[in-house]
Amino acid sequence: MSDNTVVDLDEKRKASQLPRPCGYVLLIALPEKEDKTEGGVYVPEDLRDREYTATISGMVLRMGPDAYGDKKRFPSGPYCKVGDWITMKSYTGDRLVIHGQELRLINDDSVRSVVEDPRGVKRA
Repeated sequence: MSDNTVVDLDEKRKASQLPRPCGYVLLIALPEKEDKTEGGVYVPEDLRDREYTATISGMVLRMGPDAYGDKKRFPSGPYCKVGDWITMKSYTGDRLVIHGQELRLINDDSVRSVVEDPRGVKRA
């Protein structure tokens, strides 16, 4: 077995560790933590962690089989789809960290909006 094969297996194993949401739950990946401001000032790690916990945007990675399935609750159809950047309330959902990446499991009705570019979205 070559070293490349081992790396490929490790990558496959990492990918398989992503949870598959059940029911009406969405799996959301949070954007990378910024270690400095737009002006170039470094942000202390404890402040970055607090802000990251309160993050209000993320990318939809996976959707549970029942997400947006209730036509009475979602008469206009799904709020978002896999690959969309969305906004949600601060501290929404269950937090997970897998391979250093923070993920959240949120309910389908926790999505507040879809945004094209999350970089400008900040919690006020």
